[in-house]
Amino acid sequence: MASLGTAAFELSKEHQDFRALVREFASEQVAPHVARWDREHHFPVELMPQLGELGLFGLVVPEEYGGAGADFTSLCVAIEELGRVDQSVGITLSAAVGLGINPILTFGSAEQKQRWLPDLVAGRALAAFGLTEPDAGSDAAATRTRARLVGEGQDGEGQDGAWVIDGAKAFITNSGTDITSVVTVTARTGTTADGKPEISAILVPSGTPGFTVEPAYDKLGWHASDTHGLSFDNVRVPAASLLGARGQGLRQFLKTLDDGRIAIAALAVGLAQACLDASASYASTRVAFGRPIGANQGVSFAVADLAVSVEAARLLTYKAAWLKDEHHAGRRSAGEVKQAAAIAKLYSTEAAVSATRVATQVFGGNGFMEEYPVARFYRDAKILEIGEGTSEIQRLVIARGLGLPA
Repeated sequence: MASLGTAAFELSKEHQDFRALVREFASEQVAPHVARWDREHHFPVELMPQLGELGLFGLVVPEEYGGAGADFTSLCVAIEELGRVDQSVGITLSAAVGLGINPILTFGSAEQKQRWLPDLVAGRALAAFGLTEPDAGSDAAATRTRARLVGEGQDGEGQDGAWVIDGAKAFITNSGTDITSVVTVTARTGTTADGKPEISAILVPSGTPGFTVEPAYDKLGWHASDTHGLSFDNVRVPAASLLGARGQGLRQFLKTLDDGRIAIAALAVGLAQACLDASASYASTRVAFGRPIGANQGVSFAVADLAVSVEAARLLTYKAAWLKDEHHAGRRSAGEVKQAAAIAKLYSTEAAVSATRVATQVFGGNGFMEEYPVARFYRDAKILEIGEGTSEIQRLVIARGLGLPA
């Protein structure tokens, strides 16, 4: 029997050093403020340039646009460490890169990259991705937002025509901040030869007439994250605002989601690790019946099981990140990445939700009090099983990856 060997996706010393750097930043610059940000529902726009100076927004962006040209694994390390301190800051970075920068970097023209990426990488601006609609969530192909091409250059490639967009989007992260510069919007731009909707992606700058950012949602968790609905009423942008090829919006979205699911898995690992840290510490110091509660098997076994789930989630997540980097280097297939991303996202997010229940139970009555971070963890966790594809969608992807009938 051939040896399985050591895990090729083990973090390098450079990754470990980078983890220490981000952990120090999160401890010093984020942790002291998170309770207030959460309580006041404050999006920390003042933190964005600091994240930019640390190079976090530009981790996977080539140096020619001001980035570091690092691997995807490095981004997951950063998201995990920020998410360990605050999920709102973690999702802000994840969405800013995965949903904001990545579509422009992957599918944008040279002109689009030059226009948008430098400010996004520096943290002077944020970008968002408008996909979800009030009646189109998991069924992204059911989008109702429409864009029609008018004027000259109606092939979508020229400079003289314009796209006119009408519709609405829901639950869009980073879409209404003071520094949001552009939103990538998916819209129906026609009908394909087989009668299905032709969906394209179009860049819409903030402040474009007819483009309205609706009031912020009153959310269960992620209180320091920016989330809005968007509406488009006769919004006109140049034909050259088309992102990539016409009719490829759904394909672009699916590729973007594969990366995003790994990033959300990393965010979930950070939350689960925070629950483990808090539970182990509290169980060692909280005294009941004359001894620390961690001396009781009912508590110690629960914390031990939590440690197992955190370790498993981290391994699945970084295996998926490694496969993503290997695919970028041409050594692994896109199908392998898709399957690993869905597995990591499914397991890690459900593990994180379970971890918050365990942590709250370990803390007892204190876990129900907002002065303890586990209460915030509990509120923040549930969305992890929904955003970037629900747990049900992940199971569907995994099943199809196994060759089961569609």
